Amino acid sequence: MEMEGQVESQKRRGVSKEDLISERTGSLGCIGWFLVILSGFFTILLSPFTIWFCLKIVKEYERAVIFRLGRIPDKKAKGPGIFFILPCTDDIVKVDLRTVSFDIPPQEILTKDSVTVSVDGVVYFRVSDPIASVANVANADFATRLLAQTTLRNVLGTKNLAELLSDREGIAHSMQANLDEATDDWGIKVERVEIKDVKLPHQLQRAMAAEAEATREARAKVIAAEGEMNASRALKEASLVISESPSGLQLRYLQTLSTIAAEKNSTIIFPLPMDMLTPFLRK
Repeated sequence: MEMEGQVESQKRRGVSKEDLISERTGSLGCIGWFLVILSGFFTILLSPFTIWFCLKIVKEYERAVIFRLGRIPDKKAKGPGIFFILPCTDDIVKVDLRTVSFDIPPQEILTKDSVTVSVDGVVYFRVSDPIASVANVANADFATRLLAQTTLRNVLGTKNLAELLSDREGIAHSMQANLDEATDDWGIKVERVEIKDVKLPHQLQRAMAAEAEATREARAKVIAAEGEMNASRALKEASLVISESPSGLQLRYLQTLSTIAAEKNSTIIFPLPMDMLTPFLRK
């Protein structure tokens, strides 16, 4: 099951499963088989002392890649559990299949619109093919870490600042696809990529804050102007209604006096209608 992903990748590039297995296993040759038989003979001859060197145990989350005279003899890795090796000719390399996470160091990146930002992230990956992770790359973990840094630079270099701040999820998916494709030959499966933090220069932060504040002030002035316009329209309609009924104005005045009196004010301004003064002015 561990080789299926690698086999499918090789098939896409025109390499059959038989060719892949033959390339990995190879032939030990006459001398190689002679040494293997000789090692088995001495192992049986010196048993049970050699039994402790022949039995190996790997844990549930581990797999063992066996090298017999420098070649991989089997189609897949061994484990989990107990298995048998020849002590003189076989060498094993244990591979951990658990998911590993690591932080991408902060990278100084120049965006598409020529803005310098510092971006860091986190990558989650695991070994999907133990044989490929041992035979195809010297250090799969270290190679994946370096590739994640360069991929982060390459992906973010094609984005402008607005896309970088608003589309982190899309950038993370793009990085995951690129990393997963590049590390497929190494037997690595990239499960998840996340952008942790985007640090902007202080001058740019102040400029963006000033721009946002100016935008808010402009929006507030527009809202206040719209409120004044709506209030003036309402007052105009109210004046037209009151002008049709003079007693309505007096009732409105009495209501205003009632409101003022409820606040316990010591001074009340009493407006005198001009209609009451008209007879005296004529005299």
